[in-house]
Amino acid sequence: MNQSAAHTHLAAAVVVHNGRVLIVRRSYRERFLPGTWGVPCGKLDRGESAESGALRELKEETGLLGAIVARTGASSFLSDYQGRRVRNHQDNFIVRPLTLDVVLPSADQAYRWARPAELTEAGVDAYNLGVIRQALGGRLDAAGLRAMTARYGYAGLGPLPFSSPKSLPARRVRQDRRPAAVESWAAQPGARRRRP
Repeated sequence: MNQSAAHTHLAAAVVVHNGRVLIVRRSYRERFLPGTWGVPCGKLDRGESAESGALRELKEETGLLGAIVARTGASSFLSDYQGRRVRNHQDNFIVRPLTLDVVLPSADQAYRWARPAELTEAGVDAYNLGVIRQALGGRLDAAGLRAMTARYGYAGLGPLPFSSPKSLPARRVRQDRRPAAVESWAAQPGARRRRP
């Protein structure tokens, strides 16, 4: 087959809370990397920004709402899809969770909040380890978390800044306005923001 490679754009959310990173095991029914542990990630919709895509994928894959802290870089890989070579370009983001009640879409999936030093033994593959390492300033240990905090000014390693993990703080939602980091599709699960 002599077809040129297709290009796919993705976005990943490296969610950090209380010194731990959220990792999710893919369903065993997935065609691409079944049963693999990694960070929430997926393809961007047409016209969707990488930031919105990362937050949408986080919501779809875990049920969590989040806020982008910073773009930590990009990564890429080749894959095969339906007999065609695909060049995947991925933007990676540090994300602060706004909720903590993880709900997975498939019964054969699992999630875990792991310390950076535990990620290898938890079964995270080399590619996802690289994405997480990139987000944590090049290290998979407590020093990496400290470097990430210093670099991005993200103090999200402690408790969330509100008392209930299932709701947004009333002081941040005024006159039916949502926090700027939460897309309209995230606050209204039935609605997905589409661009023409």
